[in-house]
Amino acid sequence: MRILIVTDTYPPDINGVARSLQTLGEGLARRGHEVEVVTTLEASSAGFSLGRHVMPSMPLPGYPGLRIGFASTRQILGIFDLFHPEVLYVATETPLGIAAIRAAGKRQIPVVSGFHTNFQSYLEDYHLPGMEAVASGILRSIHNATARTLTPSADTAAMLTRWGIKNVGVLGRGVDTELFSPARRSDDLRRSWGADADTPVVVYVGRMAAEKNLPLAVRAFEAFRGAHPHAKLVFVGDGPRLEAMRAEHPHAIYAGARVGEDLAAHYASGDVFLFPSVSETFGNVVLEAMASGLGVLAFDYAAPRLVIRHDENGWLAPFGDENAFVKQTLHTSARWNDPALRQAARQAAGDFGWARVIEQFESELAGARTA
Repeated sequence: MRILIVTDTYPPDINGVARSLQTLGEGLARRGHEVEVVTTLEASSAGFSLGRHVMPSMPLPGYPGLRIGFASTRQILGIFDLFHPEVLYVATETPLGIAAIRAAGKRQIPVVSGFHTNFQSYLEDYHLPGMEAVASGILRSIHNATARTLTPSADTAAMLTRWGIKNVGVLGRGVDTELFSPARRSDDLRRSWGADADTPVVVYVGRMAAEKNLPLAVRAFEAFRGAHPHAKLVFVGDGPRLEAMRAEHPHAIYAGARVGEDLAAHYASGDVFLFPSVSETFGNVVLEAMASGLGVLAFDYAAPRLVIRHDENGWLAPFGDENAFVKQTLHTSARWNDPALRQAARQAAGDFGWARVIEQFESELAGARTA
């Protein structure tokens, strides 16, 4: 198949959606398909294997690290004339994605769309409350113009169906267990954090942004530190809240954005992983942390619900119950260095390899092409 992926975010962007789309696209190419990407950033190095068409963009208001892509239907038709795609995967509901869907309609090219980000919940975090009904109506009109909508978790699929989006499917996520592994643990890195073998290190990896519920991570850590006064809290990631967090919580360690083996070492050099967000469509970082041998504390939804078995390989709190989340630190503080729990976390993540996900993605695109 000749497959065109349309997305506002793609590496060198550093986020879960970008990394997932790169893995899916390159996985399809390894399976013999011709794959190109329409996105908003030039490749930063020669390490990207897929052909790329770069469209104009602007920073998302209040969030300069993310961009909204723009394209006209005519521009997308020009890309069609160059590449001749047989099927599109449109991973964004911005003007870039809308133009691609319209252009595909003119050429009768099938489109599978992806719902990767809970934009409607972000509106609450960025001081635009009560907008879910408006956002869901816009998203419904966009996704129902495509043959199929794929989203990473059953929770999100149920939400989209309630909104009236038709033909919704679940395409999960995977983890590279060779990259994310306990073998990446670094004593030198831990020493740079002021931690020795007896010092618990609590880690958060992700965007430093309002929608990630970072104050809850701090609350949970403070409860954890009640049992382990010398524990360390490490934030890995960049975003609009980074400088404010540095000012408000100077006791924490801020490692900034990390990628590749460096990111894997930051995971593996921790002991407990906090996932306080309630706005994810999946939560790739949960799989990455568990593959790295960390017990994860999270709310019971999306990826955590799928992979965490409470008090066996991690800990779950009822969705949205922040007090329960903090109380669970009694368990995490008692078992922060439990080898059985760490091994169980690693084993559970091992069931979520990317090969199965790529094969399903291939099948979804082929199905749309032949429908």
